[in-house]
Amino acid sequence: MPTARDIGERLRPAPAGVVAAVVAAPWVLWAVLRTFGLERGHPLVALLAFSPYAAALAPLPIVVALLLRRRLTAAVAAVAALALVAAVLPRALPGAQRAQSDGRGETLVVMTANLRFGSGDPAAVVRLVREHDVDVLSLQELTPDALRRLDAAGAAELLPGRAVRPDVRSSGLGLMARAPLRGVPPRPASPRTRLEALLSPDDGPALRLVAVHPLPPVSRVNTRAWRTALRQLPDPRAGGVPRVLLGDFNATLDHHEMRRLLGRGYLDAADVTGDGLKPTWPTTGGRPPITIDHVLFPRPIKVARVTLHTVPGSDHRAVIAELVLPRSP
Repeated sequence: MPTARDIGERLRPAPAGVVAAVVAAPWVLWAVLRTFGLERGHPLVALLAFSPYAAALAPLPIVVALLLRRRLTAAVAAVAALALVAAVLPRALPGAQRAQSDGRGETLVVMTANLRFGSGDPAAVVRLVREHDVDVLSLQELTPDALRRLDAAGAAELLPGRAVRPDVRSSGLGLMARAPLRGVPPRPASPRTRLEALLSPDDGPALRLVAVHPLPPVSRVNTRAWRTALRQLPDPRAGGVPRVLLGDFNATLDHHEMRRLLGRGYLDAADVTGDGLKPTWPTTGGRPPITIDHVLFPRPIKVARVTLHTVPGSDHRAVIAELVLPRSP
């Protein structure tokens, strides 16, 4: 039988050092995973999407350690906090590839919108196209019925250039443009998570456009497919023509795979304009919003502005980016 003294020993509060270390451990682990890209499977990949929230709360373990007079733990927590803030904060600051209002270059306004199984309001989508003079529209979760309703709302007249692959499931994709589009045949074994087309305007440079929508990394199987889809996206100048990727990547800039894609020569439009922390999903509440819809482009293309817009019926915000293309020689 345990004595009263034994019970008292067991109930004694944990030492201050243990408390401080336990509080700091999640942030230190998070910083290590984020800094070195060590998240590889489920659920760590999904968890890393919330790194901006971890960075915002990073002072908490520092304060706890200082209150408990554990300076070494506070110092370690401070290093972790700095690593997280350094990873997240630049997205709120304009970058070097932001275009200046000097009138140089051809302007191309692109928009990406996830229609949530085709339920996004077609009139709202077409209204955004009109109001912002959108030249290229990338659609995800495009169903046959949604395509018919978009055309009935005016998309056929505004954006006659077409490369579409509607589907009754979430894999439907579409590219629409004011200028002619020529669909690019998929490579053998190419995943159905992207759709590519060549834009050849009469008064501007040619571009390859890619609508992107990998599976969300919410399970082990999905995470493997998500990783494969991102790694199989083409390089920004493969084939000699600049390439712009637009869509729901189901990835944030905190994911190793997304940073790996950017490392191949792409830039994120919202990151460049200082809008990279503005969330795009979900708009329906119930969970912390994150930024998973992106417009990626290579140098020497620049971006003048990025705006986000609510589409009734969808749980994603549409992203509109005004790209500035270099003038043809």
